[in-house]
Amino acid sequence: MSFSLMFFVNSILLGVGLAMDAFTVSLANGLNEPRMRRKKMCLIAAVFAFFQALMPMTGWVCVHTIVQVFQTFEMFIPWIALFLLVYIGSKMILEGKNEDAEKDEISRLGRSALLMQGIATSIDALSVGFTIADYKMFMALVCSLIIAAVTFVICMAGLHLGKRFGTRFAGKASILGGVILIAIGLEIFISGMFF
Repeated sequence: MSFSLMFFVNSILLGVGLAMDAFTVSLANGLNEPRMRRKKMCLIAAVFAFFQALMPMTGWVCVHTIVQVFQTFEMFIPWIALFLLVYIGSKMILEGKNEDAEKDEISRLGRSALLMQGIATSIDALSVGFTIADYKMFMALVCSLIIAAVTFVICMAGLHLGKRFGTRFAGKASILGGVILIAIGLEIFISGMFF
């Protein structure tokens, strides 16, 4: 395999496909925090992009080193994604229902929640390492970086959309965001277990 126009087109399309979960979570984050600053938005998009690049490379390394161990772990991927996203989503729903806090106070996305979101939305990208297994290491790295760039752009779009609509739905944004995260977790679980 060598660099070609199809390599770049395939990498971009792969990035778009993998970034859809991260886009939806970014949308939920923007809904949940409509006054989010640009610096934090870039951090969120960068975390998602980082994990979307890391996971395929991890899968690629596993294919070339410890295939048997990775194949055993692969069956747990849908369960891990489901657990992480249901946990985060449930927490957001409970916070949204808790009206004891000040009405102006908006639940902000913490570092640990962002890290869990980044892992949960990109863990299915581990299997992409199998699809790019015939690439040389440099090509696999370039493919992963393209996936990261596409993810960053798509997540920024999701955050902007979420912020825009978040101001209109500020009261119920946390609940909606939690429901979205749980739905994504269920989608990853169902597609991973049954398709």
